[in-house]
Amino acid sequence: MIEVGAKAPDFTLPDHAGQEISLSDFAGRRVLLAFYPLDFSPVCSDQLAQYRGIQGELEEAGVTLVGISVDSAFAHKAFREQLGIETSLLADFEPKGAVAESYGAYLGQAGHSNRSLVLIGPDGTVEWVHETATPLDIPGPDLILRAIQALN
Repeated sequence: MIEVGAKAPDFTLPDHAGQEISLSDFAGRRVLLAFYPLDFSPVCSDQLAQYRGIQGELEEAGVTLVGISVDSAFAHKAFREQLGIETSLLADFEPKGAVAESYGAYLGQAGHSNRSLVLIGPDGTVEWVHETATPLDIPGPDLILRAIQALN
C-alpha cells in the first residue's frame, strides 16, 4: 500500500459518464479514493451504500469521495443507478488495474483491487491509508470519519 506522506500518483480515468477525470482535478481539495473490487457484488454494493450515509459529513469536512474499480464506465453507470448513489466511480479498466497498482491496492492474482482507502490532501500528499485484510471486509464509514477528524 502507498505510504502516508508519499506524493499521490496522478492518473486520468473515465468516470461513469465517460468523462476523463484526473487526480489533478482535485488540486487544492481533499479527495478520498475508495478502491473496491467489482460493481454489483454484494459486499461492494453494501460498502458504497454505507458511504452514501456519510456523504454530507464528508462534504462538510471538505472531502470528495471517489470510487475506483476495474469495471468499465458502462458498468459504473448502471451500478450507480442501481444503488441510487451520486459518488463518482472511475474505471480502472484499461490497462486493467494500473491505477490501483500504482497505489499498491491491486490484487494481481484476483484481477481486481483490494478494499483500500487513500485520503489525499489538498497538496497531493497521502494523508491516511487503510487496507482491509481481505476484499470481503468493508472499511466502515465510522473508520473514515474518525480518520478525517484525527487529521483536522
